[in-house]
Amino acid sequence: MSDDQKVFMPSRPLEPGSDRYGVLSGFEPGTRTLEAGFQIAPPFLPLPVDIMLEKDVRVTLRDGVTIHVDVLRPAGTEKVPVIVAWSPYGKGQGTSTSVMGVFGLVGLDNGIVSGLEKFEGPDPAYWCARGYAICNPDIRGVVDSEGDSVLWDRQEGRDCHDLIEWLAVQDWCTGKVAMSGTSYLAVSQWFTAAEQPPHLAAINPWEGVSDVYRDLVLRGGMPDHGFAQQLRDYSFWGKNQKEDIIAEADRYPLMNELWQNKIPEFDRITVPAYVVASYSNTLHTAGTFRAWRRIASRDKWLRIHNTQEWPDYYDEENREDLRRFFDHYLKGEDNGWEQTPRVRYSVLDLEGGDTVDIVADRFPPSDVTSTKYYLDGRTRTLDTTAPTTETSVGYEVGSNPDLVSFIARFDRETVLVGYPKAHLRVEAQGSDDMDLFVLVQKLDAYGTPLQQFTSPNQSAMAHDVTERGGSILRYKGSDGRLRVSLRGLDATLSTDDVPAHRFDRIEKLTPGEIVDIEIDLLPVGLVFYPGEQLRFVISGRHLLGGMMPRLRDYTPANSGRHVIHTGGQHASYLQLPVQAR
Repeated sequence: MSDDQKVFMPSRPLEPGSDRYGVLSGFEPGTRTLEAGFQIAPPFLPLPVDIMLEKDVRVTLRDGVTIHVDVLRPAGTEKVPVIVAWSPYGKGQGTSTSVMGVFGLVGLDNGIVSGLEKFEGPDPAYWCARGYAICNPDIRGVVDSEGDSVLWDRQEGRDCHDLIEWLAVQDWCTGKVAMSGTSYLAVSQWFTAAEQPPHLAAINPWEGVSDVYRDLVLRGGMPDHGFAQQLRDYSFWGKNQKEDIIAEADRYPLMNELWQNKIPEFDRITVPAYVVASYSNTLHTAGTFRAWRRIASRDKWLRIHNTQEWPDYYDEENREDLRRFFDHYLKGEDNGWEQTPRVRYSVLDLEGGDTVDIVADRFPPSDVTSTKYYLDGRTRTLDTTAPTTETSVGYEVGSNPDLVSFIARFDRETVLVGYPKAHLRVEAQGSDDMDLFVLVQKLDAYGTPLQQFTSPNQSAMAHDVTERGGSILRYKGSDGRLRVSLRGLDATLSTDDVPAHRFDRIEKLTPGEIVDIEIDLLPVGLVFYPGEQLRFVISGRHLLGGMMPRLRDYTPANSGRHVIHTGGQHASYLQLPVQAR
């Protein structure tokens, strides 16, 4: 039935002159050798070894649709394993002005890659030199491939399953296939692994959503379509149709079969997995941690870094770490990878002294206790003792200020590692609904908010584009959101630390009604030194702005007055993951 619920719109061909068009974007079937020293364009890294490029190879999927793939592999006759980079971004876009601009935005030199890589994917210059092939597909409906494209869907999992099985029997392949990449290339791995292709040996999802409804189009139940629209309108270039995810969200604002089919079947993901996450990516963080928790893989590792995904992915030390994982599972090397700690996490201090690669056997670490910090509306403080006196505080929607906040000052070093949540008692006056946004900030001892850029670019332009948005590039704290009429919890998915909402029914508020709500915030790793403070903010507007630079921000559907009840019978609290000293 979900296929009947899909909405499609015309796509557009990828034309020469487009900022998404690269040197290898044209349709040119054939095989050639790129010799060591070959440079696809002046800014890019010369190749360290000879690479065979098989371009625009036809692959037929189970329903008869033909897609085209580029295969880049070491020259010679030795069989090699292959890594797949699955996304709707054209397989030749690595040299496009768009991708080069993205590197410039985050402050990366284009010379660290060869330009042969897919956007956000593994670089053949590195991997072919180490005995791997790379497969860059134009997926269903993209560029010259047949069919209509879909966005983060089980259809993609089936299609990639078929590609993996095709690759495994090629005469140059050992039969071992892996997947790697960030963002879209990470998300597609959840869907593919759930299809359990027999020759998929390992996956490496490096930050990506894992639930299209909750992470992309209806976060917290709110129709916040900024990034979804950019993804729809500036990707999936092709000759047929592409899925209109915005029209679907408008037509189906509640969880239904369409959205269920855009959630991977986590319990079917059993392949070895090396998952990489961060606390700061407001698009990817919640989904990456959700998938990490729920996949059934017995052999799974988590590394939580302290920067942004692209600098982290192309960092030489991190690629070497990933190679050890792939060498173990794709080449059978006894290299001690299995002794790698199952969790390596970071703790941010937002003052230049982050600690990384802290070892644990789980996340949150076993020495973390979920601790309630109660809101006191009279003193505007947070305390581990609940106030006995009931007090309410609030704000008029659209006023200044249109928020309320509460502060805790720490008298000793305190480390938070894990999942915060807010449990609030709220009331809407003059309205039957509320869009609520919450944020945990770190303040220094003098009350100044502390923030941290996640990428090397810290120029005036970087300040400008992250002043009221661009939250993936500048970490300002852990946030969450909820449309209160969609407050119903999913009893099967919710835990004491991480509430999960059903989003399948609307429960409007009535005049004078005080309701309990729980809001999950992005996981944190944050240290507070003596005298420093934590500020918890509740507002009727989005506190961080659009997640990407220049994205249209969401305008909440709010009116009237929002009231937060604290103390006594109406105790509200912020639950924080406090690590033992």
